[in-house]
Amino acid sequence: MTAIDPVANLSALIRCPSVTPAEGGALTAVEAMLKPLGFVTHRVTATEEGTPDIENLYARLGTGGPHLMFAGHTDVVPVGDESAWTHGPFSADIANGDMYGRGAVDMKGGIACFAAAIARYIEKNGAPDGSVSFLITGDEEGPAINGTTKLLEWAAAKGERWDACLVGEPTNPDHLGDMIKIGRRGSLSGTITVHGVQGHAAYPHLADSPVRGILSLTQALMDPPFDWGTDNFQPSNLEVTTIDVANTAVNVIPSKASASFNIRFNDTWEADSLKAEIIARLDRAATESPLRPGRPPVRYDLVWNERPSHVFLTRNNALIASLSGAVAAVTGREPKLSTTGGTSDARFIKDYCPVVEFGLVGQTMHMVDERVAVADLETLTQIYETFLSRWFGHAAD
Repeated sequence: MTAIDPVANLSALIRCPSVTPAEGGALTAVEAMLKPLGFVTHRVTATEEGTPDIENLYARLGTGGPHLMFAGHTDVVPVGDESAWTHGPFSADIANGDMYGRGAVDMKGGIACFAAAIARYIEKNGAPDGSVSFLITGDEEGPAINGTTKLLEWAAAKGERWDACLVGEPTNPDHLGDMIKIGRRGSLSGTITVHGVQGHAAYPHLADSPVRGILSLTQALMDPPFDWGTDNFQPSNLEVTTIDVANTAVNVIPSKASASFNIRFNDTWEADSLKAEIIARLDRAATESPLRPGRPPVRYDLVWNERPSHVFLTRNNALIASLSGAVAAVTGREPKLSTTGGTSDARFIKDYCPVVEFGLVGQTMHMVDERVAVADLETLTQIYETFLSRWFGHAAD
């Protein structure tokens, strides 16, 4: 069972140039780890007009319950300036105790360790009394349209049901054992366009500058705060991410100005209630802050980005306790249960079963010279193996 070594597993995965949307051989490498262990594998290509086709992998060991899913992705972000890398981004070189390569921590390392963990579990105990599945996408770093969502739909349509899921994203800020993610804030984005009247900058009475309006509207979105946080979540936070007038002439008042924003929101809100609050703020600012005194209210359009991510919190005590106990047993640390950070594919999985996230230290993810401590690969494998024993042991009670 070659999958027993997480270092060898990760080396094989890093050498696959699987930059989204390319499969790059990475799913084939995962299959090569799992098939000798008895997993039945399925390659599922998902398509949608206007987006690249994506290859995904679903693999299952066992036919009965309880059923534990491990979820992750083999696609990686682009390498950036390859000449800036100390070691080749797809070389898997080891230097000074670190393995270098794109995807080392985000998140081929997590997949490599979980494959090693289940291999060790089987070697010591035989197959689990239940089922283990791998749900691996090639579209997490991309638009996330032909990845986890469609693979979940495909599997569910075939009768697959899961009791719990562990996502192997890099969750630890500094050291293995720091943090388990038990939920995520929601994410909602939109674009405002303010309409003015184009004219000469020297004759403002003949024009209406939309820049005045876009500044008033964006200020209304950022102040006052949406809330002060809840027991399990940080305060909701809105950031204006772009302001654009597409104007190259300094003496021309533009005809329109646009601004994009993103808000990460807690369980004070649902997507619909948050949209209503944002519209109320914009309408109030448009009425109270016309482009110039004596002019009509600011005219604006608002377009929502599709598919907001919904806030969620996992409350499955068996899942959280099994993982927390495994982390403490191996590392001696009591992990913080957190809902911080951005979104992940857990936002899709939570509609099918309870889900938590735990993986490597994420300090170098998406950076030049992304790397992982070889010692951490062994530690994470031990955590995952201990988690498997605890979770299936608890489920059998």
